[in-house]
Amino acid sequence: SNKDMKRDLYIVSQVIRTGRMLLNDSKKGPPHVQYRRPYGCAVLAMSDVLQIISELKEEKDFVLKVYTCNNENEWYQIHENIIRKSSNKYTAPSNNYGLIISLQLLRGDIEQVRRENPLIFSRGVAITRKLGFPDIIMPGDIRNDLYLTLERGDFERGGKSVQKNIEVAMYVLYADGEILKDCISLGSGEPNLPEYRSFVLYHNNSPRWSEVIKLPIPIDRFRGSHLRFEFRHCSTKDKGEKKLFGFAFTPLMREDGTTLSDESHELYVYKCDENTTFSNHALYLGLPCCKDDFNSCPNIPSSLIFQRSTKETFWICTQLSSTKLTQNVDLLALLKWKAHPDRVMDILGRLRHVSGEEIVKFLQDILDTLFSILDDNTDKFGPLVFQSLVFIINLLRDSKYYHFRPVMDTYIQKHFAGALAYKELIRCLKWYMDRSAEVVRQDHIQEAMRALEYLFKFIVQSRILYSRATCGMEEEQFRTSIQELFQSIRFVLSLDSRNSETLIFTQAALLNSFPAIFDELLQMFTVQEVAEFVRGTLGSMPSTVHIGQSMDVVKLQSIARTVDSRLFSFPESRRILLPVVLHHIHLHLRQQKELLICSGILSSVFSIIKTSSLDMSVQEEIEMMVESLLEVLLQTLLSIMSKSQSQEAVRGQRCPQCTAEITGEYVSCLL
Repeated sequence: SNKDMKRDLYIVSQVIRTGRMLLNDSKKGPPHVQYRRPYGCAVLAMSDVLQIISELKEEKDFVLKVYTCNNENEWYQIHENIIRKSSNKYTAPSNNYGLIISLQLLRGDIEQVRRENPLIFSRGVAITRKLGFPDIIMPGDIRNDLYLTLERGDFERGGKSVQKNIEVAMYVLYADGEILKDCISLGSGEPNLPEYRSFVLYHNNSPRWSEVIKLPIPIDRFRGSHLRFEFRHCSTKDKGEKKLFGFAFTPLMREDGTTLSDESHELYVYKCDENTTFSNHALYLGLPCCKDDFNSCPNIPSSLIFQRSTKETFWICTQLSSTKLTQNVDLLALLKWKAHPDRVMDILGRLRHVSGEEIVKFLQDILDTLFSILDDNTDKFGPLVFQSLVFIINLLRDSKYYHFRPVMDTYIQKHFAGALAYKELIRCLKWYMDRSAEVVRQDHIQEAMRALEYLFKFIVQSRILYSRATCGMEEEQFRTSIQELFQSIRFVLSLDSRNSETLIFTQAALLNSFPAIFDELLQMFTVQEVAEFVRGTLGSMPSTVHIGQSMDVVKLQSIARTVDSRLFSFPESRRILLPVVLHHIHLHLRQQKELLICSGILSSVFSIIKTSSLDMSVQEEIEMMVESLLEVLLQTLLSIMSKSQSQEAVRGQRCPQCTAEITGEYVSCLL
């Protein structure tokens, strides 16, 4: 994304040598023993090349100089030392070693890039996904990758005169002990492997690897699977033996069904020897794998086949990039609600405790679950499902998650299947509105008002699905329920809120959301019918005398958005809406209130009428405006000019820009 491109990015290439333990070892050694050994590292700062390649349409070659590490124990951070230019920690080989890479910047999403650059993809290009998630996760984008970093270990010398040469072998095993064959990826474009073997650091009992491995484990194999790490000392003697001396393990999922958390994990190391076969994995799976696991296993027998090496430890770090597996207990309980149907009400209530990041990551699954619960028992769970839906909709109004709104739109249009949901959504929405005159605390009501746009999207799409499935049955009942809902909307707006700040916030939330539902209504009703709904709603608002200044502004902003909406562009709906718009403008001009907003609304109206000048109804609309506003417009203009002159005489020009702007707007209206 653009945000990622602005970060301090580097291309890092690590060169791993495969062969003898030591390069200068004169012994040939057995040919079957191959060690992975650190050799060199190259770094390219993207800030140096982005500007160059962004202006080119073809590939550009870059040379990366390869450096070797002065102290092998610091290999894990050699790239950071090169970036920091800590030149005392690395060396350039005397011969001119380097790598040549070709870079080309391609813009667009992956499908667009494929269409526009078919030749590039015909060469077997490897696609590497971001470690983590992109800014937007679209429905249907299924992913289940566990990234594991082999961090470090602390091991005993074990009676040897020198420190060990330690190699780690890792396997992914299923519940039945079978090694999963294709679940370890060492890099994009490379075939998946059944095992991973680390590089070996020479004479180091506290090795630090920092190697990242991707584990693309199928979702259906995740539960019950575990990772096993085997530790071997690699001898440099003639036989070149690798002797097993210990192992560690960790399940991929906890007992509660959540996956390994995204953090470092300190695993216990258990003693074993070369004769250990691990044929019966159950012998060690009952042991604690880490400290947290030990605390939950109070009764561990002392006579075990595998004894823990208390002075040895091993660290890994995991990061899960999955759209199907979660690390959150509350979210997991929601997604698996059928396992505990007696806890559904508590589960729904705890959705608010789930982080926004987890909710947007599993947005489609959560929405599917909510509507599945609604279908299961509407009477019992309807209000709680409604509250949960409102919570999610308002989460997407947060600037942090606003870019996920297209995901919600895609879900509603292509994946939503709740054909009966509209009935309960309308009922709950009406119930909230009808209570606005009685309730002191109106937080839930205000949240529902803010979510109005997407609630109507769900209502309309649900009704479309139901109508399609039943050939239009219950059409009259649906129309009646919408009419009754608008009666409740008019009721909320007609309430006297001068002495209730809470009610003011409720009315403001409703007015702010109201214009956003017009397009949804136009899918189900004619232009004239929607205009009648809107006219009745705008007409129910109290006059300026009976509301405070803050509500005055909100009311006019709602009218302004109505004028700017697609609904107002149709002559047949404008004929219905124009009188109520002019009525409110007239009231404000007569009382000299919010003149700048009023002038903006009038300018928009005149602009729309001018665009429709060939329409026969325009003359009628102009006559309506002249009859309603000409006199009060002249009075307003004279009043503004009079006040401006008196202020200049008394104080000098107080706000000449504001006065000129308002005056200009009203003069243009008269012209």
